[in-house]
Amino acid sequence: MENLTNLKVNRSGQGDFKIAWKSHTNNLSVSIYAGDSPDTIDLNRPLINTTNQSVVVLRGLDQNVRYYFAIVPAGGRKVIAAERRVRLEGAFNFRDLGGYRTLDGYRIKWSRIYRSDTLARLTKHDRTTLKQIGIKLVCDLRAPAEVQKSPDLLPEDGSITYLNFPVISGNLDTVSAMEKIKKGDIDWLSEDYMIEGYRNNVDKYPHIWAALFERFVSPDSYPLVFHCTGGKDRAGVCAALILLSLGVPEKTVIYDHGLSNEFLAEILPKIYDYLVSFGVDKEKLVPYLTAPRAAIIAILDHIRTNYGSAVDYLKNKAGISQETIDQLKREMLE
Repeated sequence: MENLTNLKVNRSGQGDFKIAWKSHTNNLSVSIYAGDSPDTIDLNRPLINTTNQSVVVLRGLDQNVRYYFAIVPAGGRKVIAAERRVRLEGAFNFRDLGGYRTLDGYRIKWSRIYRSDTLARLTKHDRTTLKQIGIKLVCDLRAPAEVQKSPDLLPEDGSITYLNFPVISGNLDTVSAMEKIKKGDIDWLSEDYMIEGYRNNVDKYPHIWAALFERFVSPDSYPLVFHCTGGKDRAGVCAALILLSLGVPEKTVIYDHGLSNEFLAEILPKIYDYLVSFGVDKEKLVPYLTAPRAAIIAILDHIRTNYGSAVDYLKNKAGISQETIDQLKREMLE
């Protein structure tokens, strides 16, 4: 049984990292180690040893490195943790699905699968970061019109494979939706529209999720990232299917979905200002530009009611074999 729960890592300064956890053990001694990947953590050189604390701040680390930390309680099980968000200049919702616990006590490995918003604004520095964290595969969930208008800006050396798995939420791709919004045609914008779009992603695209999961179980695909435009709706449904198939509880899926609102908060004011300049009421845009909690709850209910479970959906609707799901667990869990 783990001594530590609710582990969180946040960058709190230029080279400072705040690590927090909860423990039911009094006077627990904890050692913390670091590395630039889960496999390169030096367990012979602790950065800090602490007793009877639940928060520590590690100072003076390289701000350009993505760190992974091993938090080791005395006499307990080592837990790997990292900052969930990968900080990029041109993408705001790029984050790691690692660290989440499953109902049967496993954890998703860090640095295996990432989810993101569009990669069409990546800078030279961002492309270097993608190479540093080892991304091998990009799975783009955007429709052809979105890809054509704003293609992903990936390293030009061919080190990353790009594949398009087009999904359209609702009956509009993002390019068409934005054109309607700029013309003042916004009567269709509502939370109900977003919820129906999430259902549409599941009901109409089982072949896409089947193709994606077949790629996900290939060992040479990792680390990989899947993304759409905002990284919240289509990517949100994709993340939900992955997490649920691995045995992650629904409350964690809802929590992960909500992180999009936190990470996109930096860019949303600019988008609002741009669209408001066309005379659009900002409040009308909220359901479309955010990650509605009601939508992720609705899709979880929809899957449960209409398919039994995410695994049942993947097997019976998408045609994925139990062997594929078991292989995904072997690749992703520890």
